[in-house]
Amino acid sequence: MFSKKEILKLQDIAIEAVLAAGSVIIEIYNKDFKVAFKEDESPLTIADQEANVKIEQILKKTLIPIISEESRQLPYEARKDWQCCWIVDPLDGTKEFIKKNDEFTVNIALVEDGKPLMGVIFAPALNELYYGNVFDSKGYKAKVNSGDSLETVRNNSVPIAPKKDQEVYRVVGSRSHMNDDTLLFVDQLKEKTNQKIDIISKGSSLKLCLVAEGSADAYPRFAPTMEWDIAAGHAICNAVGLKVRQQNSDGELQYNKENLLNPYFSVTND
Repeated sequence: MFSKKEILKLQDIAIEAVLAAGSVIIEIYNKDFKVAFKEDESPLTIADQEANVKIEQILKKTLIPIISEESRQLPYEARKDWQCCWIVDPLDGTKEFIKKNDEFTVNIALVEDGKPLMGVIFAPALNELYYGNVFDSKGYKAKVNSGDSLETVRNNSVPIAPKKDQEVYRVVGSRSHMNDDTLLFVDQLKEKTNQKIDIISKGSSLKLCLVAEGSADAYPRFAPTMEWDIAAGHAICNAVGLKVRQQNSDGELQYNKENLLNPYFSVTND
């Protein structure tokens, strides 16, 4: 079990890593780049790969094993006894990166016994950094640039917390993955809340951040995601008192599973 002091030190390392990755990503983002496709037809750019190299260079110093989207995945037999691990998405929202709409992030989470303890999310094109851990029971947002120092991050950090709009129920959805199940969820909310429903479209893990900071009330995800897409945002949500529940269950998402695909889930400001 990590102490609070250890978590805060690891949180600083994760912040250092996302800022370093952000510098690599923005340099590529601001010029022409090629797009390749993986076996599952998801897009891949050199930014994904170079950001992954930068992050792993920094995180490997902690001697904590890493699960990253852009690294070869070890079989479960090799992972199942890990007490803790990093879960990394070097570039979440590659489709948004390719579209150049700025809504892409770098995600790093620290997981222990399948539960997210700490998460850091950086949107380098928006200069927005979110972070939080379950020991602080607080989440934070900072307006920073990729090259900024930890001191600058601390000086520019403000606490975030969920909050309700009494007139409108705000549902955040994916720019790329709205579907019939999500629309049904929205219709059910209309009956349950008797409020006007506003749909907020957002890319990448920023959707979880919007609920954590009080800019949205719910994020239903009834489409496939992988552990690295969600773990950092899950940790930040937990830090501000929210739960990321599996669909039709009070159980939360778990990590370092045999199958790294997540079940459907939702996070709501109940």
